[in-house]
Amino acid sequence: MSIKSHYRTCNLCEAMCGLKIEVEDQKILSIRGDKQDPLSQGHICPKALALQDLFEDQDRLTQPVMKTADGWKTISWDKAFSEVKQGLKKIQTTYGKDALGVYLGNPSVHNLEAMLYGSGFYNQLKTKNRYTATSVDQLPHHLAAMLMFGHPLLLPIPDIDRTAYMVILGANPMVSNGSLMSSPNIRQRLKAIQKREGKIVTIDPRFTETSKIADQHLFIAPGSDALLLLAMVNYLFNKNLINSGHLTAYISELEALKHLVSPYHSKNVAPMTGIEATDIENLVEDFCNAKRAVLYARIGVSTHEFGSLVNWLVNVFNLLTGNMDSAGGMMFTQPAIDLVGFKKPKGKKFARYFSRVKKFPETIGEFPVATLADEILTPGPGQIKGMITAAGNPLLSTPNNTRLAEAFSGLEFMLSIDFYINETTRHANIILPPPTPLERPHYDLVFNHLAVRNITKYSEALFSRPKGSLSEAEIYLKLMKIMSPSGVKAKLKNSITRLVMKWLGTSGMINKGLKSGPYGKSSKLAIKNLNLKKLKQHPHGLDLGELECCFPQKILTTDGKIHLAPEEFATDLKRLDQKYHRSISKKSVEEAQADPAYEIDAKTYPFLLIGRRDSRTCNSWLHNAYRLVKGKAACIAQMNDKDVDDLGLRTGQQIVVESRVGKLEIIVEATSDIMSGVISIPHGWGHGVEQTQMAIANAHAGVSVNQLTDDQFVDQLTGNAVLNGVAVKVSGL
Repeated sequence: MSIKSHYRTCNLCEAMCGLKIEVEDQKILSIRGDKQDPLSQGHICPKALALQDLFEDQDRLTQPVMKTADGWKTISWDKAFSEVKQGLKKIQTTYGKDALGVYLGNPSVHNLEAMLYGSGFYNQLKTKNRYTATSVDQLPHHLAAMLMFGHPLLLPIPDIDRTAYMVILGANPMVSNGSLMSSPNIRQRLKAIQKREGKIVTIDPRFTETSKIADQHLFIAPGSDALLLLAMVNYLFNKNLINSGHLTAYISELEALKHLVSPYHSKNVAPMTGIEATDIENLVEDFCNAKRAVLYARIGVSTHEFGSLVNWLVNVFNLLTGNMDSAGGMMFTQPAIDLVGFKKPKGKKFARYFSRVKKFPETIGEFPVATLADEILTPGPGQIKGMITAAGNPLLSTPNNTRLAEAFSGLEFMLSIDFYINETTRHANIILPPPTPLERPHYDLVFNHLAVRNITKYSEALFSRPKGSLSEAEIYLKLMKIMSPSGVKAKLKNSITRLVMKWLGTSGMINKGLKSGPYGKSSKLAIKNLNLKKLKQHPHGLDLGELECCFPQKILTTDGKIHLAPEEFATDLKRLDQKYHRSISKKSVEEAQADPAYEIDAKTYPFLLIGRRDSRTCNSWLHNAYRLVKGKAACIAQMNDKDVDDLGLRTGQQIVVESRVGKLEIIVEATSDIMSGVISIPHGWGHGVEQTQMAIANAHAGVSVNQLTDDQFVDQLTGNAVLNGVAVKVSGL
């Protein structure tokens, strides 16, 4: 057999790196970066090699399995679907539609067929109890986009390739390659800013890998970012630095915003943020004096208790300095398949209904996963009795996972769509395994909306599926069929929908999306009337150009204005004031106390916990790839060296870390890269649980930081999980 080269997009994280995979028969010979890919230009990170490991993994399921008294048993697809039908129907018939919960993990949005076919099935279930990994790390971004711009997917992206001054708040793109900023080869892109005589500033409780190549770093106390941003916006007003550029005529509530931020002065917030007032003011001055500037914030600030306020204020600051929808600032993509479009949504997808126990608002059709255990464990009408999980591991990746494990152990029926028996799927009655990424076609429906450059690319499946396996499309179409609603009209609609989806197929749907998209009849491209056939002729992908201005046409609020001071954020400022034990905004103390903030005794729990990411991993699901977990252990705690000395500890020592909800033992490393009073533990570990079948992951188990994170400690506005700023105490063993 001859050696063949296959080109595709890596879909293991958000970066969308282009790959060149050399194969002979069914064997992978090499995986390298595709130098002709218009976005990544030959760059790949270590995770790309895990595509081979996933394909060759002996622990991976290829046939359905059922839990029995004697352990897991391989069964036929027909038997599996029969059991699923019986189990799911019984739950909803006996207890109601909402008694069935759904959780979708991060890999779902990296999976074309899961995106195209899964939504039809989950919508058909008509349960309000829907949860995804979105509420673990990014729900505040979507709320800010929706309330300010009119659509939850109008997420502004840093125009990193043209900026001259980049402030990076609570993000570490040198490790992530960008998050909500698909930006492969980030080192080159950041270095290019400096070659243009620009400047990079990082603001973080940790001196990160990105900080090491930045021009300036500012340490900030975890959870205080909203105060910093309020002072920065206030400074703009006080020094007459407001300049919203071409969007001036399209903004509203400017005076209301000025009133909201007026109490927050740099001198007032400096003691709470840990950043000197002069440093705050100089930062704003330098930003405003730069020719092109952008403020980018990500998971470090999205996952603390004021994450929604932070994301609102990041948008506000970029806008009021003329760096929104402007070259070198925050811009919006124009993908070939546009999930946003130009049609205004009918109302806000927020707080249309509320969770049963904690009354958290729905946001874009889902509840926060931090309250999932409440909904399972609390008796009463609407109690979750059954679950469906797909490509997710919430028992490792969500707050207070000890309590969630207790909840899952009491479910009456559970279906998992996954190819691993992991910490979550071990609770399932039936597991339906989908193919690996290399056995299915790929097109990035979501991440083309988040890329720093407009590109488009379609990847055929590299390998054919083993005989007897089903594609994700086939799995979801079958699930739609067996869970068809009752009633003649409903059944007919269900049948027609499935027939159309099957007739179009995955490629047909993508072709339809391309033809109806902004480049389907575009004269901007050398290729006119873009469709799938033409796109396939470009296996490396097509460069659609730099990000371009798209406002005011794409402002999708009902009045066509950008809202600077939505009521939801204005109200949430009261909670911020109360948290810092003062009426900074001069609101009524009694009014603030009506909704008390989450409080933990700082003397008992004197340290604040933050997360950390490793370039070799992506949450928990790649830990069964040996080449990504070998070498120096990634799951260790990092603390400021003086704090370690003061506690009488030493590097390499086993310590106990304890929060309100749990404790764990972990090795500590002393470093000057962490500010005093902070401890950093990476997210996604904690394998080695009984009844799991992931040999490599279990041999490199680590500990789960989510034994410490608290399901009662959330961003109250959205219910988004808090992974940063959790109060803990530390002691030696």
